[in-house]
Amino acid sequence: MPEPIVQLAPAKVNLALHVTRRREDGYHDLESLVVFADVADELSATPADIDSLSISGPFAKALGTGESNLVSSAVAAFRARWPDAVKTALSLRLVKNLPVAAGIGGGSADAAAALRLMASLSEHPVPMAELADIATALGADVPSCLVSMPLVARGVGEVLTPLPEFPACHIVLVNPMVPLATADVFRRLRAHDNYPLPELPTPLTRPAQLGIWLAETRNDLQPPAVKLVPIIGDIVEQLAATQGCILARMSGSGATVFGLFGSAGQAHQAAQVMRAHNPDHWVAAAPVIVP
Repeated sequence: MPEPIVQLAPAKVNLALHVTRRREDGYHDLESLVVFADVADELSATPADIDSLSISGPFAKALGTGESNLVSSAVAAFRARWPDAVKTALSLRLVKNLPVAAGIGGGSADAAAALRLMASLSEHPVPMAELADIATALGADVPSCLVSMPLVARGVGEVLTPLPEFPACHIVLVNPMVPLATADVFRRLRAHDNYPLPELPTPLTRPAQLGIWLAETRNDLQPPAVKLVPIIGDIVEQLAATQGCILARMSGSGATVFGLFGSAGQAHQAAQVMRAHNPDHWVAAAPVIVP
C-alpha cells in the first residue's frame, strides 16, 4: 500500500473585513486582511479503482460525501480541466477538525487542499493562474485558501495580494458551536458601501505594529452576525479581556471569534481561560502561518 499523499487545509482568519460595494450581480466587493492559523483539516489520497471521499474527525457528521462536497467538486473540476494530468483514481480521506459554517473557510480550505493535492500528483506542470481560476469558480474564499499565507483579498475574494512579510503572532479561535450562514449575515447588513482598508505599513514585521493598524479597521459583518447570534459579542468581550490580547474580533461571517496575541504562551493561556468559561465551545490556539 503506497504512502498517502497529504495536504493540510488550515483555518482562514479575516483579521479585518470591509464590505465596499454591492455589485449588480448581487455579490459584494470586499477588502480583507486574511491570515491562516496552523490548525487544519487534513486531506489524504491513495490510489484506487474509482474516485471516492470518506470523512472522519470531530465535525464529520456535519458534511456529506456526495458531489455537493467541495472536495469532490474540486477534484471533478480539476479532472475536467486536465483530463490526463492524474491518470489514477483516488480514495480521498478528509479528517474534519474545523467546525462547519464557522467563518474560517473550512469547506473552502478543503477544496483548495484538494486542488493542491491534484496539482502535486499531476504528470505535467499545472499553471497556478489556471488553478486559481478553478478555485474562483468553486467559491469566493477558495483562491485565498489556495495560497494559505498572509494576503489582502479584494473583489469577491479573487483579487489577491500576498504579503511577503508578516509579524510572527499567535491566534486563539473560539466557536460557540452555532452554525451561521453567510447569506443570512449579508441579508442583515445595513451599509454596503463602506470605506476600504487603510494602507498597510511597510515593512509589516511587529505584532504591535499590526495591532495599531487593525485598530483602524473592522469586520463589517460582525454587527449583523451578533444580532443573529448574540453570544458572538460575549465571546469577543471575553477574549479581549484576556492577558496580552492585541485584538478580539469575529472572523468572516462568523460565528468564530479570534484573539490575536504576540506570544504562544499568552495565546495558550487565553485558550485555557476561554475553555474554562465556555466548556461547550470549540477552542484552538495556534501560530499564524507566515512567509
